[in-house]
Amino acid sequence: MLGVPNQANTRFHPTPLTPDEQFTQVSLWCLMASPLLLSCDLTQLDDFTLGLLTNDEVLDLHQDPLGQPGRRVEGGGAGTVIARAREDGTWAVGLFNPTDHAQEVTVTLDALGLHQPQVIRDCWRQQDVGVCTGTWSVVVPPHGVRLVALRPQP
Repeated sequence: MLGVPNQANTRFHPTPLTPDEQFTQVSLWCLMASPLLLSCDLTQLDDFTLGLLTNDEVLDLHQDPLGQPGRRVEGGGAGTVIARAREDGTWAVGLFNPTDHAQEVTVTLDALGLHQPQVIRDCWRQQDVGVCTGTWSVVVPPHGVRLVALRPQP
């Protein structure tokens, strides 16, 4: 069960999670191909939570027909990297920072078994953020995540 919903109606208590922790929780749900359980009034979700739960690119990663759950991969540095192969040959990758301060988290193409440059697409921001030719590092906020999709560079 995800603890992300914030309710717009004041009768309900907001989640104790920070926005970064909510992104982390939904990203883990997506990468692990888990079922979604919510116990709230969906008509009372605030704009942030509604956007969190209806991001088309994140939902697309979760709904991949291959259905394989993510696995932890080598690297990460101070963080954790969880990756999930997709049916079309692309990858979903989460770079997680479990610490209380911003940390650089790293993923290598070798750890994923990839040997050609990959376009990096930030799924939460819905934009391409670069090309990885071997190693990609990004600073991740405390308790935060960068959820990306990797696809071969044309």
